[in-house]
Amino acid sequence: MKVKNTKISIIGAGFVGSTTAYAIMNGGLASEIVIVDLNKDKAEGEAMDLSHGSSFVMPVKITAGGYEDTKDSDIVIITAGAASKPGETRLDLINRNFAIFKSIIPEIVRYSPESILLVVSNPVDVLSYITYKLSGFPKERVIGSGTVLDTSRLKYLLGEHFNVDDRNIHTYIMGEHGDSEIVTWNLTSIAGMGVEEYCKNNCNKCDGNLKYKIQENVKNSAYHIIEKKGATYYAVGLAIRRIVEAILRDENSILTVSTLMEGNYGIDDIYIGAPSIVGASGVKKVLEVPLYDNEAKALKESADKLKKVLSEAQI
Repeated sequence: MKVKNTKISIIGAGFVGSTTAYAIMNGGLASEIVIVDLNKDKAEGEAMDLSHGSSFVMPVKITAGGYEDTKDSDIVIITAGAASKPGETRLDLINRNFAIFKSIIPEIVRYSPESILLVVSNPVDVLSYITYKLSGFPKERVIGSGTVLDTSRLKYLLGEHFNVDDRNIHTYIMGEHGDSEIVTWNLTSIAGMGVEEYCKNNCNKCDGNLKYKIQENVKNSAYHIIEKKGATYYAVGLAIRRIVEAILRDENSILTVSTLMEGNYGIDDIYIGAPSIVGASGVKKVLEVPLYDNEAKALKESADKLKKVLSEAQI
């Protein structure tokens, strides 16, 4: 399905930005894609490379430019920022990336005041909150990629363990896109059965540490990939494409994007990943799903951790 006359701008032509442009182009989600980067040659090179494959996909114009070229974008995707280094957590990035965002956000708002802002740069929850404050946009139009990718990683690992299609596993990762994220085991199901029930009836190879091992593997996935190849970008690009798709097609899909908490789960004034209805206007509604007591406590602690980072950051 081709979405007509849709303009998407991507700020940042690094691994994530260029892969995102490729995923969106391949999905036929935009009629125009603009790539902006401080390194103009890099942005132009990516635009040229992508454009040379345009005969294989739905019609799309791909260009590199400045912020003025992003004018009247429907969605602006922000991937620019300092990259994670081996041994560095996402939260270590905050002070470096805040300075970058102070220069980026006013330019985006100037040229596309009616757009939806999709923040991908890490630490995504903190930077989404900062973008919300710097932009002056309503909360529903400032979205972080949140734990959409983490949730996909969880489904993949559970699918591998149980030897079932990832798409038939229903679950969520919530909280920070990072070390304090939580798995909602209370909501995890395969064919309507919880993990323990499914294992008892169909698997019989689970040990008492399955949940812990799976959760740790999800949490540390990005660190392992960064150690091996320097960066994560393919699955990130697909996760962004999925969010963009839900917005442009007004799907009312439930995705664990990062969005502003206003008393939800007893959490206020911070962005975290939570199941949310996503459509043409952005985040239409945050869903309050039932959690185990320990999960609800961990979610609150995750939010408190992010608030502490904000309070200690040089912003």
